[in-house]
Amino acid sequence: MASLERAAATPRFRFLIVLIPMACGLLGVVIANIPISVLGGLVPPPLLALVPVYFWCLVRPDLMTPAVTFAIGLCEDVLSGGPPGVWTLAFVLTYALVARRRDSFAGLSGLAAVVGFAAAAAFACTIAYVAVAGLAFLSAARLPAVTPILGELAMTVLFYAPATLVVGWLHHRLVGASRGGV
Repeated sequence: MASLERAAATPRFRFLIVLIPMACGLLGVVIANIPISVLGGLVPPPLLALVPVYFWCLVRPDLMTPAVTFAIGLCEDVLSGGPPGVWTLAFVLTYALVARRRDSFAGLSGLAAVVGFAAAAAFACTIAYVAVAGLAFLSAARLPAVTPILGELAMTVLFYAPATLVVGWLHHRLVGASRGGV
């Protein structure tokens, strides 16, 4: 453990540690948008990138900045194939909500932590739906179905616990040990 702390003190490793939250978010985007469906497309993919944004915003807000959240949202927009800017807007506004209420969200544990994330994910999905509905209403005077976004919200909350275990492990193994050096 001491060798990891000494290694983390060098500028070269410090730069890599700073990139871990962004890498987690980008990896979540890529995994969620791989064009392979185990269930034959019956359920939408989860917003796996929202888990690192939420987690790192609570645990290390100095590493998960609005700019990093913007980049993760932009990648989600590009890889998901939806209207540009929808998930970028949703992720950045969700980041702002979580950052503003950090003490409330960070104080949650157990099932309450899942409910807290579900509230943040519901906020992100609502922002995305309103943005898409506004574009659809302006172009075709019709509102899109709400079922796909509700399915995406359900899948996102379902995958929160396993994704948090992975991100938490990365935090404790790599980032937590270098807290003083970053």
